Amino acid sequence: MSGIRVDISELLALAGFDDPTPKGIAGDLARLINAGELRRGDRLPTVRDLGAALDVSPATVSQAWQALARAGLIASRGRAGSFVQGQGPGGPAARMRGMAAPDDPVRLDLSRGTPDPLLLPALGPALSRVSANAATGSYQAEPVIPALAAILRDSWPGDAEQIVVVDGALDAISRTLEQVVRFGDRVVVEHPGFPPFLDLLDVLGAEAVPVALDEHGVLPGALAEALTLKPAALLLQPRAQNPTGASMTPARADELARVIRSAGDDAAGLVIIEDDHSGLISSEGDATLATSLPDRVVHVRSFSKSHGPDLRIAAVGGPRDLVERVVARRMLGPGWTSRMLQSILVDLLTDRSAIETVADARRAYAARQRALGDALRARDVAVAPADGINLWMPVLSERSTLVQLAASGIRVAGGTPFLAAANGGAESAAHGRGTPRSRDTPDYVRVTVGMVRDGADPLADALATAAQHRVAGGY
Repeated sequence: MSGIRVDISELLALAGFDDPTPKGIAGDLARLINAGELRRGDRLPTVRDLGAALDVSPATVSQAWQALARAGLIASRGRAGSFVQGQGPGGPAARMRGMAAPDDPVRLDLSRGTPDPLLLPALGPALSRVSANAATGSYQAEPVIPALAAILRDSWPGDAEQIVVVDGALDAISRTLEQVVRFGDRVVVEHPGFPPFLDLLDVLGAEAVPVALDEHGVLPGALAEALTLKPAALLLQPRAQNPTGASMTPARADELARVIRSAGDDAAGLVIIEDDHSGLISSEGDATLATSLPDRVVHVRSFSKSHGPDLRIAAVGGPRDLVERVVARRMLGPGWTSRMLQSILVDLLTDRSAIETVADARRAYAARQRALGDALRARDVAVAPADGINLWMPVLSERSTLVQLAASGIRVAGGTPFLAAANGGAESAAHGRGTPRSRDTPDYVRVTVGMVRDGADPLADALATAAQHRVAGGY
């Protein structure tokens, strides 16, 4: 059938469609595409025609089409129809491509969301101290070395039946989602949120359900509404939320836990995944739903922002059965995180000089956030107070702001990749902390404040000018 319009009767015979729900229809079509029965370029029936054939509403088929599109298996070409994409294009996922910065040099790159290398603890002394002692004597040894396990256990927020380490926060999030999310499931995400999370859900064929934020994180009312959709998981960034810099308070964590408990059957299978990526450089204390809901929470603590991205270490703690499933699956791949790297992290977490360096970095990031935020607000740019290394700045036009700043030798990250849409389309995405997008509400850009080493005033002048500028006829 390659390159031709797929006949409905033939499609019904191939797929069967025993489960005429959005999840069932999408699953049957996905199996046909993966098996090569439907090939790249094949034109699918319209949602109205297939809905009539299956005796379901067009909206039911439309939801299935949207799930397949998020997974990269089909693509809509407007009035021309929907077409099979096969396994989709290679290269980075869509939002990751949107975040990628060009290689051309700029005077000041504030787009990457990475820590200031000058504020990281030195690795040289740690390397010299552990090189003679770190060794793996058995492939079946515990994946976490005892010294690191003890440190993690003593500092862990809330109760965790088991703690293991993996290769960074995204590795932890990906492996946990793979254990709890199936094709067609719904997952509640922060809006705006971290683009790779949204790309991961697309790969899994899951539907992102966006919930609004304020300066203390997810709004309880928005979460209550999202739970009526019976999601499989909730993805949270409890501190220094990327991109907004919002940090959840213990009081907000308690509110969210009450919302989840009161949801009853709607939240019966909900797993909460917390990504505490900036914990040790955050100005705020620990906040986790694990205090109230220990049997539901998988907490992820990363050391990339505080001790260096190349360490590639994150700790995962939560219910034993779920963490053990992650460990068992990982043994069929990388097996464990380098015990040499684990030994280096232990040294950095216990060495007085390294501890003082991380504390100094935490104070420096807080001072940079405060200085730039105050300077922008003084110039009528309504940025919210933020924690960590990123700031979410409202602008009249994202595109105009990016162009004007680039002309001044400054690069920031465009806000679009951070937006989650209920139906996977940019046209329905809300903007900012839960504000519907329209011509009367701003676009946004993310500024990595952590890299602002010099005075805030000259940068604030450039940012404010660009934020309040819109090219003629631009949006």
